[in-house]
Amino acid sequence: MNSQARAPALNSVFSNLPTTVFEVMSALAREHQAINLGQGFPDDPGPLDVRQRAAEAVVDGWNQYPPMMGLPDLRRAAAAHYRHWQGLDLDPESEVMVTSGATEALAGALFALIEPGDEVVLFQPLYDAYLPLVLRAGGVPRLVRLQPPQWRITREALAEVFSPRTKLVLFNNPQNPTGIVHSREEMALIAEQCLACDAIAVCDEVWEHIVFDGRRHVPMMALPGMRERTVKIGSAGKIFGMTGWKVGLVCAAPPLMRVLSKAHQFLTFTTPPNLQVAVAYGLGKEDGYFEGMRAALQRSRDRLADGLSALGFPVLPSAGTYFLSVDLAAIDPGLDDEAFCLDLVRHHGVAAIPVSAFYARDAVRSVVRFCFAKTDATLDGALDRLAGALRR
Repeated sequence: MNSQARAPALNSVFSNLPTTVFEVMSALAREHQAINLGQGFPDDPGPLDVRQRAAEAVVDGWNQYPPMMGLPDLRRAAAAHYRHWQGLDLDPESEVMVTSGATEALAGALFALIEPGDEVVLFQPLYDAYLPLVLRAGGVPRLVRLQPPQWRITREALAEVFSPRTKLVLFNNPQNPTGIVHSREEMALIAEQCLACDAIAVCDEVWEHIVFDGRRHVPMMALPGMRERTVKIGSAGKIFGMTGWKVGLVCAAPPLMRVLSKAHQFLTFTTPPNLQVAVAYGLGKEDGYFEGMRAALQRSRDRLADGLSALGFPVLPSAGTYFLSVDLAAIDPGLDDEAFCLDLVRHHGVAAIPVSAFYARDAVRSVVRFCFAKTDATLDGALDRLAGALRR
């Protein structure tokens, strides 16, 4: 065998990806025994009755292939849930599909809808899976750069990126990593461009139940003209605070769903039936569960925000998700978010995420993200450790 033989060529999109910031910061958190406020998962194990329903279903229920589109009970439960909470009228037979998580749903939607050379509008900072998936599908990214403190979408910014070549826009609301909830007016601007350019909106709405201060989620699908050109993606893992469950909920009009289901068929085909049984049960829980979950997370948000503010951190508004951010530029325009996060984990024992990692280019380099979906003891311990961070 020729030891000088060249290594086989690999797919350039994935072979050239760096190690994610989440892997880096989590490894450093373990190395330095830090409190990890970087990755977005709760300390709470999730609602006991939903977990028990999953356990019962795996012991006593069906463990062979469920239907490719998802268990009928779950599809009906999802349609009823979205009718109750968001006023959507969905046919569970033709407009609802279950996937193995929202990321699979996103991948399937992009692979199903994009032809090589199609332009795709993205908003940065953006969830780190978006860009590799768009590129792997052959799409041409057109990036809208959002900036703190409001991270607002404007008509002028959209006019620069939408064109007759635009195939779809990938829109995350509520938005990770910023924690903002885009207004109905901003959504209307996107809808206007989609209608003008005959584009599809693929909407990552996994945080739809995690909104605060009396807000109610408005789905893009509900806006005038968008019912037939929107792919709505939800996540049971986010709804119930059990991020490892990976049960995605996809809603779309039948012409879109027929294509989306073909991509799903050849990605994962189906999702563990016991989890589907449990999610169907959970989606029917009384309103008090969902309202109580939001209230508890809002209290944790306020606890961390108040503690950070008392320490001198300039806290940005957080209207949803598990995250809030601080903008170091208000302290010192020369502070770099990545360097600051490395200092925090190494010298103060707290892991956070630099928001610059969520930009493809022209990054804002002053914003640091913290996860507040933690116990009071975890948050208070982190605040104690952060007490000297700004002095350093």
